[in-house]
Amino acid sequence: MDITRVAAAGRLLVQSYGAGGFKVAGARHQGSILLFPDKILPWSVAAMADVTADSLRPVADADPPVDVLIIGCGARHGRLAPSLSEALGGVAVDVMATGPACRTYNVLAGEDRRVAAALIAID
Repeated sequence: MDITRVAAAGRLLVQSYGAGGFKVAGARHQGSILLFPDKILPWSVAAMADVTADSLRPVADADPPVDVLIIGCGARHGRLAPSLSEALGGVAVDVMATGPACRTYNVLAGEDRRVAAALIAID
């Protein structure tokens, strides 16, 4: 689904998602990703059951720090284990289906917020 939005200068936004990946800043990324306003990392997570403190370490260690993490948990809403929220320290976490997560990330990144998205790819 195309969710193109005009990007603030230097901000990476999700242009589309589906078919097992994402289009960000004109480039196709297959599989799940960790997305920051200035970088994209592959994320070896296929389902919420695969999310661990270690898989979220790049968010916890981000410099500059992240205030908000949006987790796109696939086609349907899921839940994050409370211990994982604690592992992220003071980062606010919001979990939703991947589609709404992409749109929410774009809005927050477009507002120049310190946000990251952990996005599980969907078909």
